Amino acid sequence: MDQARTTISKIFNGEPHSYTRFNLTQNMEGDNSQVEMKLSSDVDEEVGGNGVGEHLNHNNSNRKPYVAQKLGRTPKNLCFMAAATFLIFIIGYLIGYLVHRNKDVAPICAASVLPAEEPVARETGAAPLMDWDDVKKLLAKKLTASKLDSVFSDFSSTDHQAGSPGDESLGNKVLNKFKEYGMQSWTDEHFVKVQNAPASGSNKFVFKNNPEERPSGFLSYSFTGKATGAVLYAHYGRESDFRMLRDKSINMNGRVMLIRAGKISFAEKVANAAKMNASAVLIYPDPIDYTIGESTQMFGHVHLGSGDPYTPGFPSFNHTQFPPVQSSGLPKILAQTITQRMGTTILRQLSGQNLPEGWEGFNRLGDESDTITLEVNNVLAEKKIHNVFGVIKGFVDADRYVVIGAQRDSWGPGFAASTVGTGVLVELARSISDMVKNDGFKPRRSIVFASWSAGEYGSVGATEWLEGYLSSLSMKAFTYIDLDGIVTGQNAFKVAASPLMYSLIEKTLKEVKSNKDMSLSSQFAKGNWEANVLEPLKMENAAYPFLAFSGIPSVSFRFTTGVSDYQYFGTLLDTRDKLNGVTSSQVPQLAEMAAKFAGHIALRLVHDHLLQMDLRKYDSIIRLNVAQINGKVNTVQRVQPQLLPKTLTVQWLNSASGSYSRASRSLAADILNSDLEDVEMCRIINERIMTVERNFLSPYVSSRESPFRHILLGSGPHTLKALSTHLDALGTNNPEADADLFRNQFALATWTIQGCANSLAGDIWSLDNQI
Repeated sequence: MDQARTTISKIFNGEPHSYTRFNLTQNMEGDNSQVEMKLSSDVDEEVGGNGVGEHLNHNNSNRKPYVAQKLGRTPKNLCFMAAATFLIFIIGYLIGYLVHRNKDVAPICAASVLPAEEPVARETGAAPLMDWDDVKKLLAKKLTASKLDSVFSDFSSTDHQAGSPGDESLGNKVLNKFKEYGMQSWTDEHFVKVQNAPASGSNKFVFKNNPEERPSGFLSYSFTGKATGAVLYAHYGRESDFRMLRDKSINMNGRVMLIRAGKISFAEKVANAAKMNASAVLIYPDPIDYTIGESTQMFGHVHLGSGDPYTPGFPSFNHTQFPPVQSSGLPKILAQTITQRMGTTILRQLSGQNLPEGWEGFNRLGDESDTITLEVNNVLAEKKIHNVFGVIKGFVDADRYVVIGAQRDSWGPGFAASTVGTGVLVELARSISDMVKNDGFKPRRSIVFASWSAGEYGSVGATEWLEGYLSSLSMKAFTYIDLDGIVTGQNAFKVAASPLMYSLIEKTLKEVKSNKDMSLSSQFAKGNWEANVLEPLKMENAAYPFLAFSGIPSVSFRFTTGVSDYQYFGTLLDTRDKLNGVTSSQVPQLAEMAAKFAGHIALRLVHDHLLQMDLRKYDSIIRLNVAQINGKVNTVQRVQPQLLPKTLTVQWLNSASGSYSRASRSLAADILNSDLEDVEMCRIINERIMTVERNFLSPYVSSRESPFRHILLGSGPHTLKALSTHLDALGTNNPEADADLFRNQFALATWTIQGCANSLAGDIWSLDNQI
């Protein structure tokens, strides 16, 4: 090879001899014109000539052709050129051989690296690889009645009132479980004010000349002091019950209302009585509704709201700098529970008018001579409570999460009120954590598990957490699933939820199997599932502040007797034996189905690319409310034209309703046409869905004065229901009606709906400005 290299160098670079020289020239066009070989004797001719072109075109008849001269004069060069040609041929052959050999070897190496014909599946971050049917099967395997039964035993306690050592001990148990499952866990500390029974002395009452009675049960947040008045029986204390009494021209001013427990909350009973200018309320369990024994004490609260009523609208963290203030939901009248025996003793001695038609019980309502003196000495105290949390983080949108929560405290044993829910919460955390760690399940979004304290005082722990982190939660938490009181019977299944979740609930009812090896839908939701399963979400439910205060779609559910509410809530008889009695000892089996129902909803929401929320339900609800308001406005304008002039039109409200309808249909179309593998597109659509509930919160009322700002499901004069009620008052010329106030509320509600439609539409250039 060295010899060949030397020879080629001699040919192309030349030797210091006189016999050859190479000239490489380029013309002005940039191409190679010619390669010229000249003898040294020709140099003089080139120098004296006209350049390359002239030299090549020169014809001299006395000279031999160029190559002939070359070959003729130096025959030795022929040998060198032959040798060079042969060496070039050999080198070219070797190069070709090596290239050809490499081509033959390369496929063998590639085959050894990638033997599979199909590409290996991999997680792209855009979508979990696990099929939804596999997710359901995994959850079903991990949630069993036997495991739940064991957990219930671990978390059963006879003394875990909020802020007590027993409550703190249970909280530490939950925290340790979360840590054991490998979850990131933390606690949230609050200093809340609650009202307890007097530590010394007692609450008491004296009716006529009967002996003094001292009930040990109490109603937290009652007004304290002493009141004397005539007893008036008011059935269940509903607004309709008080209207019946008013229609009988009965004076209710200063009366002490005797009211049966049930139908509505203690707080609503007291609030309704206060509107009638009553001085006090006594609540008892009637034997028609309750078979809990004549001496069983009842406990509860009368704050018409949720959370710490002494920090309304803001969190009860330690050393807060907010000035002292009280919730508008605190009553200004006395309230006290009494036993069944105490209540029936009073009823037997009442005189006055007969009961209205349809009211069960004794014969008389009571008159001015049936006097009673009530004294309430409850004590306000500050308690330190802890909420406990654990999180399973998502793999795509980890900063978006569903929250699953359960109350941990209770007045007494609280087996149905708190133990079952806490046990299901812990088991769901264990099961889903295990699915992620050991079975390859990768949720797109996160799941937060929460154990609340002070639930018996009105969802205090949950509400304080919401108030403390409202700005973050309202943007990132997209669903709350409540586990309180999920097993109170076995004959019916009831669900209270945001309308956004109706479709998901219907699907889940069909997927979850009952203990009779049939779907929950087949067993409990025959025919019209909404009529048979759905019920209103009540204010005393822990899911209510998530929905009506924070604008987070929420769901609460329960197995029930189908006839009445669980009798032992709010008593010291809420034990495992009592719950076994109303469920035929099927508590673990019913809890398993409840856990699967909650688990299916949570996993579906964190598994799918797009949130399973149905915007059409709110469309129909808005249209129904608008139609009712439209009809009532026309009626008032006809019968009371001086109150609502013809210039007041529902055109704006109709237009806002139409805007929401178009925006919801547009988003539904975007969902159908979306690319599920486009992570950013899915996130944008999910953000639009998440704004719907939040934008139904009226921005025109104070969260301190009217915390439940949801115009469709909230409470207060800003709601569409309140508008409809106000129109009824205007139509009857009720002195409490205010036409100017109605017009103002009407305009604000209209623009709240329009604002929700604008947000749902998405980009600012997509807004419908027809209003």
